[in-house]
Amino acid sequence: MSDKNPDAKRAARDRLIKEREQHKAGERRRRQLIVAGAVVGVLALAAVIGVIAANAGGGDSAKSASTSGPAVAPTGADEKDKLAIPVGAADAPSTLTVWEDFRCPACAMFENGFRATIHELEKSGQIRVQYHLATLIDDKTRGAGSLHAANAAACAQDAGKFTAYHDVLYTNQPDETDDAYADNNKLLDLAKKVPGLDTPAFRSCVASGTHNSWVVKSNEAFQAGKFNGTPTVQLNGQSVFPAKGSEQITPANLKKWVAQANKGKHAGRATTTPAS
Repeated sequence: MSDKNPDAKRAARDRLIKEREQHKAGERRRRQLIVAGAVVGVLALAAVIGVIAANAGGGDSAKSASTSGPAVAPTGADEKDKLAIPVGAADAPSTLTVWEDFRCPACAMFENGFRATIHELEKSGQIRVQYHLATLIDDKTRGAGSLHAANAAACAQDAGKFTAYHDVLYTNQPDETDDAYADNNKLLDLAKKVPGLDTPAFRSCVASGTHNSWVVKSNEAFQAGKFNGTPTVQLNGQSVFPAKGSEQITPANLKKWVAQANKGKHAGRATTTPAS
């Protein structure tokens, strides 16, 4: 009996360790599901707020704030009337279209929650993202931060730094009621977080509102599209935010939907616009 005790004790210990690991794994999956569910719930609620913003109307501050003159599209802009800023391989098999407002809380929740997934899909040539900029919060509050931030992002596109600056604007987004992005100095300070962006050319572009009229034209296209609010996200023309049919959007589902859309197709390689 004494010879068997060590083996029995070892087997019992191994079972206990295995049970603990299984319990920990189960807890991790449970927490992930809770987090994923919370993200989807918050985004769905935020989407409702976006609908309210879209239908609030009334403001015309974006049009009145240094928006005279022709619409000057940023470098590399494409799609109809050159109103989209493209990121990713030009020959990617799928296109993710994103309409958003730099002051929109729901847009920040979407970007901050799906940024890593979208960048992964971009860099692997699975999708090309077309960004369209709107000024809904300005229209609702008679502010100017949406306009100024969008112009600054377009200036960053001219410098080949759109993606990095776009991400900085969302990770540092002020409260919706704080029109901090109306201050160009704030936008210039944030540009220092992007290596190589804080240049005289960028500063001049921001200060002069080079792309303001283009932003206004982009916002008019959003209104003409009769979308419910921002963010509006489409995969190959089909709405995927906050859901695609009966399935709620999550990072895992977005990857799955892209994989389904790209089945049998080659990944893109021809990047024509900087993604830095």
